[in-house]
Amino acid sequence: MFLIFAYFYTGRADDQKQNAIPKVGVLQLMSHPALDQINKGIDDTLKKNGYIDGKNVKIEFQNAQGDQSNLRTISKQFVQDNVDVAVGIATPSVQSLKNATSKIPIVMGAVTDPEGAGIISNNQKPGGNITGVSDQAPLEAQLELMKKVIPNLKSIGIIYTSSDASATSQMKKMEAIAKKQGLTVKVSSINSVNDIQQVGTALAQGVQTIYVPTDNTVASGMKLLSSIAAKQNIAVFPAATTMVKDGGLATVGLSQYELGEETGKHVVRILEHKEDPATTPVTFMKKGHLMLNEKMAQKLNIQFPDSLVKEAQKKGQIIK
Repeated sequence: MFLIFAYFYTGRADDQKQNAIPKVGVLQLMSHPALDQINKGIDDTLKKNGYIDGKNVKIEFQNAQGDQSNLRTISKQFVQDNVDVAVGIATPSVQSLKNATSKIPIVMGAVTDPEGAGIISNNQKPGGNITGVSDQAPLEAQLELMKKVIPNLKSIGIIYTSSDASATSQMKKMEAIAKKQGLTVKVSSINSVNDIQQVGTALAQGVQTIYVPTDNTVASGMKLLSSIAAKQNIAVFPAATTMVKDGGLATVGLSQYELGEETGKHVVRILEHKEDPATTPVTFMKKGHLMLNEKMAQKLNIQFPDSLVKEAQKKGQIIK
């Protein structure tokens, strides 16, 4: 009888141990290099801190493929699964998670303007169940880079997705900064990646260069946009380094992987009960990385200043 009792007791203990494994739900808006790098940074940080998927943590990764109905369905599923932490990669993902729960801790993976998007009321004291990382780009540094690369810069175009709260916020800030410096700014919006061909072509005709904020939809069509602009001998300066790899000319941008690492650190601290989203300030990344696309520069007959090349060789990256 003792052996039988021991067998059943062990079985119940194993079940309890299995149920005790924390669950992390990761909701990514869509697939493109920037968001994929953020997700990789999250995964690697969890591993570095001893959280191995399937062993001592269960990671439920879901990609909404840019579909709003998918975002809602997945968010509700995370709540039903009672995940211990929910991570939203990109603003729409976090907004969807926020609408689904006010109790489960939510970590923002790269939301440009959390307050402006209505996700939290205060970046320093969120006060609810949400905290995380902002991917607000160093806009002044990016504009200064454009002026260094394009002599006598007088006009820029900005293309963004009208339904993307973060992209809209960044567009407005860049527009204000550029106008304050005496530049003419032409702004064009898109609703989906299908609009890039027409909108991008029209925008490139009336400006000296094009700027792209941190915009998930434009990022997914970056190769198309850069190709359209190049046909009119116009360079595209994107906010994210991953978009330089897809045809952008240059940027001083945040590392998407490092954004993921910082997001992962928030997740780890919450799992270890060392962080309360209500009292944890949003993390703002301060270090920008210079990235130059030499291949695109040659295509556009643009010569990077020697000072920029030396800086990229020393501290940044040059795509050849």
